[in-house]
Amino acid sequence: MARSVFAVFLAGLTALPFALSRPLPVPDRLEAGFGEADVTPKVGGKKPVYLAGFGRNRIATGVHDPLFARAVVLRHGKTKIALVSVDVVGLFLASVERVRAKLPGLAYVLVSSTHSHDGPDTMGLWGPSLFQSGVDPDYLAFLEKQIVKAVQAADGARKPVVARIGKARTPELLHDNRLPLVLHDELVALSFHDPKSKKALGLVVQWNVHPEVLGGKNTLISSDHVGPTVNYLKAKHGCPVVYLTGTVGGLMTSLKVPIKSKAGKALADGTFEKAERYGELLGEVADKALEGSKAVRLTPLEARSKAVYLPLANRLYLAARQVGVFDREAYLWKDDPYKATPVKKIEPKKKYCLRTEIAHLRLGELDVAAIPGEIYPELVLDQVQDPPDPGADFPTAPKEPGIYKQMRGPYRMLIGLANDEIGYVIPKRQWDEKPPFCYGRKEAQYGEGNSLGPDTAPILCKAFAKLVTEKK
Repeated sequence: MARSVFAVFLAGLTALPFALSRPLPVPDRLEAGFGEADVTPKVGGKKPVYLAGFGRNRIATGVHDPLFARAVVLRHGKTKIALVSVDVVGLFLASVERVRAKLPGLAYVLVSSTHSHDGPDTMGLWGPSLFQSGVDPDYLAFLEKQIVKAVQAADGARKPVVARIGKARTPELLHDNRLPLVLHDELVALSFHDPKSKKALGLVVQWNVHPEVLGGKNTLISSDHVGPTVNYLKAKHGCPVVYLTGTVGGLMTSLKVPIKSKAGKALADGTFEKAERYGELLGEVADKALEGSKAVRLTPLEARSKAVYLPLANRLYLAARQVGVFDREAYLWKDDPYKATPVKKIEPKKKYCLRTEIAHLRLGELDVAAIPGEIYPELVLDQVQDPPDPGADFPTAPKEPGIYKQMRGPYRMLIGLANDEIGYVIPKRQWDEKPPFCYGRKEAQYGEGNSLGPDTAPILCKAFAKLVTEKK
């Protein structure tokens, strides 16, 4: 017998509470906002400003161009993620954690450094002597405050957006300063637009090079080529720009890269003319990437991170920590990269480690690896030397799992010096500290002296692979 209209109505009312209790799908709407804050230190006061990146006791005599913290905040549904780039040589994890504590309401805050070699010492290595830190605690507190300010400004400027992504290769703007020659020569550019007018609302550009064109003789505060790149793109597209540094170990450098002026004159390393022209040329490469860009879905937003402990085998770093040049906590190493006990006193016969962080961001179709320190391109591109050179210190070491190989999305990007600066991350089978040296050299190449130790790369790469594949 057919059901009455009244019975059907009652059945609908009975089912209504259950329908309302089901979670509603999150609208596929992405919001993005950009913000920045000046982080230029004061020069000429009572305190000297020690410049980072080259030799010790290099004191700033003035400011050539300002330094900035630049941020983009992305929101989808209730999830907000911030990406920040700061014009300094590097920040330790403790600074990032203090910044995060002042930014409630964000699912994840990633703070990276452009690795400028002409900004203030923010780590301690470039003070007046080997045993004196170059960090000004007052400036560091100011810097952290300004990073928070930049993120808050970006959060307050959020608007609905659609996104595009483009890539461009430019090996002519890179020099590899260490054998074997492996370049990570891909620039990635993201653009955010108003959904209706298609007007550009912001750009994110990621590139893999040391900002060090100015060399070790410069004494003026500068962002090196980063400021000129940002300024070029801001003028061209009429919107804010965030510049992110990626794979810079190995050594990916702008020094020795032949650059000519618009008039065809060869420009020398150590000059602002070359830094500015390099920045403009890099901006033009970003334009090419944007011209060939495609629409990309950046939702949903997901950020996963993990604390990792790395053995501290570098005796100089250990001594620097002991005398207060490095201001970071030490832990007792017990062969477990995920568990360690903090210690205050260092004893000669025991092994120690540092706590750092790795992260994997899945932004819709874009996978982002957040790697602390300066990772070698071989580890990112899965091009670790095989077979290894017979002169290597650990020729039988297994190849580390490549970072890009772990990420399965259609688009990939790597942010280096992310949330920490731990120095160089070197493939273990390319570690070359003891004679006989690789490639028939009479002396060791540059790199190992600025690394925590030979087990850094194996632990970090395996931890990242585990983070990407493990379930929530």
